Amino acid sequence: MGFELVRVAVLGGRERPTVQVMADRADGSQVSVDDCEAISRALGAVIDVADPMPGEWVLEVSSAGIDRPLTRRKDWHRFAGHLARVELLAPLDGRKRFTGTVLGADETHARLRLEDGSETALPLADIRRAKLVLTDALIEATATPGPGRAK
Repeated sequence: MGFELVRVAVLGGRERPTVQVMADRADGSQVSVDDCEAISRALGAVIDVADPMPGEWVLEVSSAGIDRPLTRRKDWHRFAGHLARVELLAPLDGRKRFTGTVLGADETHARLRLEDGSETALPLADIRRAKLVLTDALIEATATPGPGRAK
């Protein structure tokens, strides 16, 4: 359909779970409400047929947004230079939470320049959650037309 999957999460109890899907356009342009509707219809039909969850469920489809999660290695490269907050599953050097400037990622680690100027490599497999911090620089960068975006 021309989209990339950013994240899937199943939230809530057994009675009526919510399936949250975040998507990006493969061409880098912004995801529209119409795009979300098209994805929702297509995924809803697939989930209905596959029936992976008993009972009723709610499907939510959205763009990743400006202060998006960093879930893929390419996200760590695309948003290099921007501020992010990261929470690990297990402590690294005595801490689980890090805030710093995104420096990229390799096959196994994401890199941040911390607020004190030091750099750290966070094991990708141990990242519980990583998200960009909404800053003026991030707003400006995402508002700037890029490939496939209209001015």
